[in-house]
Amino acid sequence: MSAPIPPVRILVIDDHTLFRRGLTALLARDSRLRVVGDAPDAGVGLRRAQELRPDVILLDNHLPGVAGVDALPALREAAPEARILMLTVSEDERDLGAALRGGAVGYLLKTAEGEALVAAILGAMEGESAIAPEMMSKLVAAYREAAVADAPNPAAPAVGAVRAGEAIAGLSPREIDVLRGIARGASNKEIAREHGIAEATVKIHVQHILRKLGVSTRVQAAVIASENGLT
Repeated sequence: MSAPIPPVRILVIDDHTLFRRGLTALLARDSRLRVVGDAPDAGVGLRRAQELRPDVILLDNHLPGVAGVDALPALREAAPEARILMLTVSEDERDLGAALRGGAVGYLLKTAEGEALVAAILGAMEGESAIAPEMMSKLVAAYREAAVADAPNPAAPAVGAVRAGEAIAGLSPREIDVLRGIARGASNKEIAREHGIAEATVKIHVQHILRKLGVSTRVQAAVIASENGLT
């Protein structure tokens, strides 16, 4: 008989006491998760991260003193194995960009449903990134602007774009459906529910899509989908 899988150990860093308590109570409903500590600011959060070595850190951005995005390097050094998910009210694309550059594996809004948050935490443990659907279009736009700025001749169609279009044509109808979901910022679970298939099947489709498109992240796949009218 195989040993039971230990729950994901979570540290919550947020300056609102009621929110921390409510979030802890929410996550406690799922036996796969366990909040092992919390902190009201980045300083205390850093010490707790060093002590507890959590698997996942849920980090607010609007903290007293040091902002969440500015605390990312120190938190990553204190708990290098932890996956850090931003959980914030900020829909500012600059905060989103700073968080991802700082090493956060996801950017979620506090308006997220509990089920979506749980899925993001579990996905992070499997190496997946999670971006709030409301932020995906901003991320795609920023990615496209950066790509155009780096292009030697922005007016000319990029060879990569042509190849991406050809790769899109090689996707199966189901893979196209999954790619549309990725472009909307939907999680694997949400895509699975929408199309009546298993979440594991969606994960396999995502792997195939990334390989066929020649990219390594869901964001890159979302950009290609947007450029080819799949949003």
